Amino acid sequence: MELHESGENYLETILILKKRNGYVRAIDIANEFNFSKASVSRAISKLKISGFITVDSKNQIELTDSGFERANKVYEKHAFLRSYLIGLGVSEKTAEDDACRMEHIISDETLNAIKDHCKRCLCVSTNENKSNS
Repeated sequence: MELHESGENYLETILILKKRNGYVRAIDIANEFNFSKASVSRAISKLKISGFITVDSKNQIELTDSGFERANKVYEKHAFLRSYLIGLGVSEKTAEDDACRMEHIISDETLNAIKDHCKRCLCVSTNENKSNS
C-alpha cells in the first residue's frame, strides 16, 4: 500500500511515542506535531482504514504488524541519516531536519550503498591506523 510522507511521519511518531510513554493516544500525537485534534483524527482514520493501526476501547493507538514494519523502517532510516550527517560535520539541528525529509525519499538501494561505503571506509581507516602504529 502506498503511504505518503505525512502518513509515514504519523507511523514513526506513534512508534516513538509508544517507546517513550508506553501508550499512544490521538492527543499525544496532536501535542507532538502541534496539530489540531481534528487533523490528527482524520489521519488516524486513514491509517486505521489502511490497516496500519488499530484503536482500542480506551482510544489507545497500536501499530499493526505492517504499521510497525513501516514505522520501524522509516525510524531506522532517520536514525542512520541523522548520525551520518552529524558525522560529516552537519549541526545536530540541521541533521535532524534534513534526516526527517530524506528518510521519505531515499531509496533502499542508495541507503544500503551509503551504509556499505561507511563500512568499507571504517575498515580502511582502521587497517591504516594499525599499520601506522
